[in-house]
Amino acid sequence: MTTRELQLKSVFLRKQLLKYIYNAKAGHTGGSLSCTDILNVLYNKVLHIDPNDAKNPNRDRYIQSKGHSVEALYVTLADKGFFPEEELYTLCGYQSPYIGHPTKKVNGMEQNTGALGHGLPICVGEAIAAKLDNKTHRIFTMLGDGELPEGSNWEAFLAAKHYKLDNLYAILDYNKQQITGNNEEVMGIDSVREKLETFGWSVKEVDGHDVEQLTNALNNGPLEVGKPNFIIAHTIKGKGVSYMEGNLKWHHGVPSADEYALAQIELNELEAAIL
Repeated sequence: MTTRELQLKSVFLRKQLLKYIYNAKAGHTGGSLSCTDILNVLYNKVLHIDPNDAKNPNRDRYIQSKGHSVEALYVTLADKGFFPEEELYTLCGYQSPYIGHPTKKVNGMEQNTGALGHGLPICVGEAIAAKLDNKTHRIFTMLGDGELPEGSNWEAFLAAKHYKLDNLYAILDYNKQQITGNNEEVMGIDSVREKLETFGWSVKEVDGHDVEQLTNALNNGPLEVGKPNFIIAHTIKGKGVSYMEGNLKWHHGVPSADEYALAQIELNELEAAIL
């Protein structure tokens, strides 16, 4: 995909996730919008994975530690052909596999996640296994900044450095807001880069809504041989919809009919501007 095609795809995915959240009357809207560009780049430019051979042992792995923003992942997987898109009309419905956090019942999902701080430790285990088996596939995960203070993450950071897991890529969706407030009000995570470098990781900061920066950071081999990779993606919660951006209400707010219509108008205008 070209840069413009990726930009258009991000707009499309935002429209899709809002459609299904609106239909379900449930979902984590703001965080899904903030990580859409990251998932778009991963699945369209980075990951070596085939929806028709989703269990190939040589595939790259993606595990979403930030499980509550599953709506963005659902629409991305559907767009790539892992399952029929229309199945998402059952999102959060009775007996639907498309629940509010990732589950392995959905094709393309590697692990059940959502309990914060679990995704990265699982990925460390996957990366160690790949090294032991002399495999060349890579392991990717995305964390939310609200889950970063979980102690299990910091144990995983230490282990990844100890085992020299340069096949491991952790991406921070750094939108600087949590469910009840801004990071500095709830649990500050200042100097993230310095902390991770001290823990032995190679760190790169990017604009998490710039598809070219994301592609370059994630698609050019390890940042440093012998060190795990940490990408700080600076994002905006609710990105793409003006009245949602930076507004804590939309952590898991659901738009009304009028709000939904306005969001679609804004995204249509953004699409036209890209074209």
